[in-house]
Amino acid sequence: MANLNRRQFLSLAAGGSAAALLPVCGCAGQTGIDYTASKKRPNIIFLLTDDHRADAMGCAGNPIVSTPNMDDMARNGVRFTNAFVTTSICASSRASVFSGQWTARHGIINFALNFSDDDLALTYPMLLRAAGYRTGFIGKYGVGPKRELPTDKYDYWRGFAGQGRYENKDEDGNYKHLTSIMGDQAADFLQGCSPDTPFCLSISFKAPHVQDGDPRQFIYDRAYAGLYKDVTIPTPKTADPKYFEALPEFLQKSEARRRWSIRFPTPEKFQESVKSYYRLITGVDNVIGRIRHDLAGLNLADNTVIMLMGDNGFYLGEHGLAGKWFPHEESIRVPLLVYDPRAPKQLRGRTLERYALNVDIAPTILQLAGLDVPAVMQGASLLPLLAGRKPKWRTEFFYEHPFPHKTIAKSIALRTPRYKYALYTDYGYEELYDLKNDPLETNNLAPDKEHKKTLDALRTRCNRLAEIAKGGWVVD
Repeated sequence: MANLNRRQFLSLAAGGSAAALLPVCGCAGQTGIDYTASKKRPNIIFLLTDDHRADAMGCAGNPIVSTPNMDDMARNGVRFTNAFVTTSICASSRASVFSGQWTARHGIINFALNFSDDDLALTYPMLLRAAGYRTGFIGKYGVGPKRELPTDKYDYWRGFAGQGRYENKDEDGNYKHLTSIMGDQAADFLQGCSPDTPFCLSISFKAPHVQDGDPRQFIYDRAYAGLYKDVTIPTPKTADPKYFEALPEFLQKSEARRRWSIRFPTPEKFQESVKSYYRLITGVDNVIGRIRHDLAGLNLADNTVIMLMGDNGFYLGEHGLAGKWFPHEESIRVPLLVYDPRAPKQLRGRTLERYALNVDIAPTILQLAGLDVPAVMQGASLLPLLAGRKPKWRTEFFYEHPFPHKTIAKSIALRTPRYKYALYTDYGYEELYDLKNDPLETNNLAPDKEHKKTLDALRTRCNRLAEIAKGGWVVD
């Protein structure tokens, strides 16, 4: 197996061949506005929400959840409508965000594993700090155990390991919700910033993740208790028991079903859980509003790029499941917003359908800062798309979930515009969905002989991308 350089890897991952080594985000000869070519480096704020599915924003068409600040970012920025994670679980996905690598390469497959010192040095916050950026981290770090947190590697650190607690008290003993505390910490970081030194602040919200072990699960700020009280959340079509009964036995007996029994077992519990989930998201949205207000007050707003992404999707009872992990759309599709105040009017308020992945975050942030992207990063910078160019781009992507767990089946998948192929590797169980005619993934075509040719082709391609994701290439 020969190692690929960055250009070769991106070409092959985009569907190229060894004879046509073109970068996936190559922009030569493309039209577009290079509005980022400024001598003054931008400030960057990266916001990561936890278990935030793609449709849980008003700007994504959700008529119930209140997200006015996210909506404003979309209205004056760019919203990616096909944003996905390459592994849908906290530790692996966050490691992919930091490193720009698939899980198969960075190797963070459980909560005990961490970056080596050399690998940590090649994550976007460390590279920015080395280049003169003031760096801050707030919230759920999610990679490695508590004793190995990189507390001394940032200029400002307010991170925590594990789950964290939603309910806290301030110095006077008054109730304080974690999301609100993180807003205070963001304000504190910004107060310490100078217009002469660019900064990168990474905020990883716990919300809207549940409080594991607490029967209330979605513990929202008490200030939002009245929100959504008088609305009725529509039940997903695939929450019908017949769709759960069509699943293989290992999914019916999975951790996702156990958690469904806690969150969505009755219509009443479904309403309570989803409304509480939405309240947590609204809490995050209000903090985003606070951050933007503080930026304006400090005269930092005009040169600060804000990005928002979810670390994985989330089942709200679809297929009779809860949690994430598996390759269904609800589990792997996430929100992605980019607000750049420097962008000209004609590049704002756009929705882009190109595939954007969590591995693209690090390359994008580095290029925003004017830095080279290390060869070890497998993602592609989104900057050409944000600048209105039409680069050669991926038309498919590889998904993997190697997390070891007795009742969470490992899986790999290939997502194309038309089809999704999935293999649950522990069971040899294959799925094939025609997303054009079956977007809810209710009819598994894998057993049908008439789809054998498609199944074989996607299986072969998926296995090939699995090899590429490891960072090597098998010479034909």
